[in-house]
Amino acid sequence: MAETEEQEQSFLSHLIELRTRIIRAAASVLVVFLALSPFMNRIFDLLSLPLMSALPQGTKLLATGVIAPFFVPLKVTLFLAFVLALPFVLYQVWAFVAPGLYPHERRLAGPVILSSVLMFVAGVAYCYFFVFNVVFHFIAGFAPASVSVAPDIDAYVGFVLGMFLGFGGAFELPIVVLLLVRFGVVTIQKLAEVRRYVIVGAFLVAAIFTPPDALSMMLLAIPLCVLYEVGIVAARLFGKRTVPPDEVAAPAADGS
Repeated sequence: MAETEEQEQSFLSHLIELRTRIIRAAASVLVVFLALSPFMNRIFDLLSLPLMSALPQGTKLLATGVIAPFFVPLKVTLFLAFVLALPFVLYQVWAFVAPGLYPHERRLAGPVILSSVLMFVAGVAYCYFFVFNVVFHFIAGFAPASVSVAPDIDAYVGFVLGMFLGFGGAFELPIVVLLLVRFGVVTIQKLAEVRRYVIVGAFLVAAIFTPPDALSMMLLAIPLCVLYEVGIVAARLFGKRTVPPDEVAAPAADGS
């Protein structure tokens, strides 16, 4: 009976801790959002710059919804606030799971959080500065002379944020590969053996997250393949598996 009560108290304490971490993470995003909210229109103008530079001079985006001129910039600002608060959000995730980790696993938390944020930002930057510039000029060049290209801002932002999440998530691939090797889930030899299937998977993922044209798909699929190779190289350099203390102690006990 006492053991059951202890388990229930432990479960409740974990729920309370989880709620606290979620509240702190959400509060950090809210604080950054409030700080950015006076600049919502400027942030949206920066986001629309790659498309506007590809359209004819004087073209403007359309707002077909009644609340779209307010709601769409707000959504963009909220996304930027999440990206800026991401280090603190990931720290709250780590702080929740850290008590259940081995000491050698906890030492990985700092580098993993930092590299995850940097790689996500790198993916978003690659998408914004390179992919959008190529894709929007490519698409605008196919518009007939009789057609006036004026995209809706809601559809544009939905497309852009989806691309950001796709490219930002794709750039996490080297970290995923490194962690899989580090924790002994897969070997470097196995990663090399399944390379051909990864290439096929990269093009399938690219087909899902990019517009239905070959150029956009290549702009995501090729970096995915390169990042997979980067992950294998990183695993060779830093992927030495760290054995938990209980696994180290077991052979010693058997030998004695």
